[in-house]
Amino acid sequence: MNFFSSKSAAGRYPRGRPYFHPLVIERINSFFSLAKPVGHAIDIGCGTGLSTVALKEIAGEIVGVDASPEMIALVEKDECIEYIVADALRLPFREDEFELMTLSSAFHWLDREKFFREAERVLHSRGWLIVYDNYFSGRMEENAAFETWYRQSYLSKYPAPPRASLTFAGEDSGNEGFHLDGQEQYQNSLNLSIEGLIDYLTTHSNVIAAVEGGSEDINEVRRWMTESLKPLFRELKEATFLFYGPIWYLQKTT
Repeated sequence: MNFFSSKSAAGRYPRGRPYFHPLVIERINSFFSLAKPVGHAIDIGCGTGLSTVALKEIAGEIVGVDASPEMIALVEKDECIEYIVADALRLPFREDEFELMTLSSAFHWLDREKFFREAERVLHSRGWLIVYDNYFSGRMEENAAFETWYRQSYLSKYPAPPRASLTFAGEDSGNEGFHLDGQEQYQNSLNLSIEGLIDYLTTHSNVIAAVEGGSEDINEVRRWMTESLKPLFRELKEATFLFYGPIWYLQKTT
């Protein structure tokens, strides 16, 4: 199942997904000490374009790619960015076309071996592949009880669908045509109301698998979340939620 291909799931993305990407782009810029933007970059699994737009800080020409036409239909048009519906394992580009490739919260949905082979094909000699994610910690700064709700209630009701592991080691990436040149962790936080938190949670593949898979109704999901979260927010209009994520810097070996 492609958890992000339906119109209903795509429609929840612009409202619910957090725009943390500039923080990662700043880290990437610092890692490379860029004196000028890279010429041609591609963002794989771009969704509704948040991760792609952020690349404007470090790249001149940008292509955003996603397998879901419904996601691409919701991107904001930008003269610096071309958006294309395509399979990440069969990219419609010639060899050695891009200097930089990024994947935000997408790598774990791909066939690792096939993707590395395709990334190696379309990247320049010594081109860069940047893989990053932004994990929800399940913690609320103002109320420690939220973590219990998240672990025991939410994840029990909506378990995470199976996915590939997201990890890299020097010896592994070297065998796949890339060298792991660096990695780091970062943290960020978001202030969210109950509605904002629910908007975010309903973009999780956990919820998408249940709703778009037909076992749950999205309005019932939102109703259950609202009622069970109210006691945790108490009188708070907003609460602070913690996120963290890895960034891996892989360079093509040839």
